[in-house]
Amino acid sequence: MAWTKRQILLTLLMVITGSINSLSTKWADTIKSVDRYGKEKLFNHPFFQACGMFIGELTCLLAFKILYKYYSRRADGTEDVNELTKGNRNFNPLILFIPAMCDMTATSIMYIGLNLTYVSSFQMFRGSVIVFVGLLSTAFLQRVLTKKQWSGIVLIIIGLALVGAADFIYKDTNSSHGTNDVITGDMLIIIAQIIQAVQMVVEEKFVSGQDIPPLQAVGWEGFFGFSILALLQIPFYFIRAGPPVTENSGDRLEDVIDAFVQMGHSGKLTTAILGTIISIAFFNFAGISVTKELSATTRMVLDSVRTIFVWIFSIAFFHQDFHWLNLVGFVVLLSGMCIYNGITGYPLLLKIKSCICSRRYGTVDEDIVVNRNAQDVEQQ
Repeated sequence: MAWTKRQILLTLLMVITGSINSLSTKWADTIKSVDRYGKEKLFNHPFFQACGMFIGELTCLLAFKILYKYYSRRADGTEDVNELTKGNRNFNPLILFIPAMCDMTATSIMYIGLNLTYVSSFQMFRGSVIVFVGLLSTAFLQRVLTKKQWSGIVLIIIGLALVGAADFIYKDTNSSHGTNDVITGDMLIIIAQIIQAVQMVVEEKFVSGQDIPPLQAVGWEGFFGFSILALLQIPFYFIRAGPPVTENSGDRLEDVIDAFVQMGHSGKLTTAILGTIISIAFFNFAGISVTKELSATTRMVLDSVRTIFVWIFSIAFFHQDFHWLNLVGFVVLLSGMCIYNGITGYPLLLKIKSCICSRRYGTVDEDIVVNRNAQDVEQQ
């Protein structure tokens, strides 16, 4: 069964908007603009950027409301529930509060790490979430991993070690950060993946049985994440933290006023922030649609394709140096992800086609590994 035009559009939308999201966030970190004290400096406001991401997620709730209203009734008055709106709508949104707090913490830490390291390493190290989800699921969900899954985890760890070794060994000639900063950024991203793994396990244990429409779940998590993080901007203004965590005037952990001032002085910076907000909204929508209409396996493969695009773009436009060790690490990492998710024994494209034709939907087992936003996935 060939892909429909809609499915092709959704896959392209997911890859493009997912790539734009990582690249626009890093782009903002590289832009210099005049701050509130009249000095030109780099934009270094990770918590402000995290707020922007949650605004993007919050728009998914608006999209859900619009889609539900559009598909809720046929012309003859009978129910016509769309796949994106199908599910239980009579639930307490507070059950999503703890996952949202995990997401808020992990995203903030990741954005601090992104400011210190390369965007390609940022994208690759996010794959470590599979390792931590696998370990936590065996401990708290009594899941038994197969030998193939354990071998996949081992390969992922080796791939991540190679990527980290490349960041440690090679000093990028165009980077404004030293080796210590880059390694610190890599470690922060890995720590963030541990927190996101906790989020995914909590979602599966307490949320998956509620049959909440994924688009609505993402929207509510965006609402809670933005609300709490926006309030935290007040104490963050008075908390002192020096480099490399922050380079704000007065060593403030976050200075939201300064962030708005810098945006006001730079059209490029404003474009980068808006790019983060808009792209995360469309990325979540496209990702959920791909999982619904194709499979979680296809979504994982597309996410890997996004990593390739981010890496190529980073080399071409962010002037990141190319190192063969990074390439080897990425190939090993991708191989481990494929083995973990059962993509073995056939050429990758043929396997994707097989997944599309079979259309077998089951539990949320793989989906929490591939992406936290999907709820109904294909069981390998």
